[in-house]
Amino acid sequence: MAERLALIAAGGTGGHMFPAQALAEVLLAEGWRVRLSTDDRGARYATGFPEAVERSVVSSATTARGGLAGKLAAPFRIAAGVLAARKSFRTDRPDIVVGFGGYPTIPAMAAALTSRVPRMIHEQNGVMGRVNTAFARRVDAVACGTWPTELPDGVDGVHTGNPVRATVRDRAAAPYVPPGAGPIHITIIGGSQGARVLSDIVPAAIADLPADLRPRLRIAHQARKEDHDRVVAAYSQAGVTAEVRHFFDDVPERFARSQLIVARSGASTIADLTVIGRPSILIPLPTATGDHQTANARPLADADAALMLPESVLDGESLTRDMLSIISDPARASRMAAAALSLGRPDAARRLYDLVTELSA
Repeated sequence: MAERLALIAAGGTGGHMFPAQALAEVLLAEGWRVRLSTDDRGARYATGFPEAVERSVVSSATTARGGLAGKLAAPFRIAAGVLAARKSFRTDRPDIVVGFGGYPTIPAMAAALTSRVPRMIHEQNGVMGRVNTAFARRVDAVACGTWPTELPDGVDGVHTGNPVRATVRDRAAAPYVPPGAGPIHITIIGGSQGARVLSDIVPAAIADLPADLRPRLRIAHQARKEDHDRVVAAYSQAGVTAEVRHFFDDVPERFARSQLIVARSGASTIADLTVIGRPSILIPLPTATGDHQTANARPLADADAALMLPESVLDGESLTRDMLSIISDPARASRMAAAALSLGRPDAARRLYDLVTELSA
């Protein structure tokens, strides 16, 4: 029997690509061929995919950004991508197409629709993105990473959870060491966009923590390249040990050894936090489509696994207060870690795989 082929279509952000990578890992382990369909930007986020995953860079675009010329050209680029995808289906037809959202998924999903290939989408966030919304009524199943997820009328979702990569699963439920007399590790991570406000406020908030506490802090701060030098200077002036980089390629390891995480509430960050089980202060990105980062953070806040600080009320004083309320209270920090862990779905990739095999049978 020939190897079965799964075509995974994902847009060019970590929020789309990380769960796509997690599904690809399981599919390969189960003997499937896997092809990734994305655009040039997405290909840059795909470096963590296993080498066995075939790559297909498609022509795509968005009408939501860019100048007038780009917006006018977008439909033609998308159409070219759809035609190329349909042509590839004729010579190497996939058994199923799985879309993870983002404009680069349009060619593969549209080709699957017109070629009558089994198809499904996975929505990572609590509010469905534009492209997934467009296809939600035209697929065989809608898998949801966050629950509840706002879905179009008449569309039912299956709560699979957000798949996490093998490097995260390897640290699932890693024992939590509450803040005590030793070093206190805090990770600050802003995701692929919107990290500037964390660089503006977090170092100053940490500088206002009690003087006897600051020497014990070990800060890992992901900052944009243009913010790097001033963030380093701010921590140095406060007498705080900090490692500042524009990208961490070992986030699961850093989360596992952290006593507290301060982060945006992107779907992948939430999935990692809950699978590993760590207390957090979540600052939703206010410009996220449909305010989906607030929807992502709300279940953790409701379960007392996280404190949610909307950017509209975020300032150094409130952040100092909230950080101190966790790192000075080991019992509370431990309860938050356990609450986060109770929300995790480390088997989400397997749940998604089971749905793939059911639809492609």
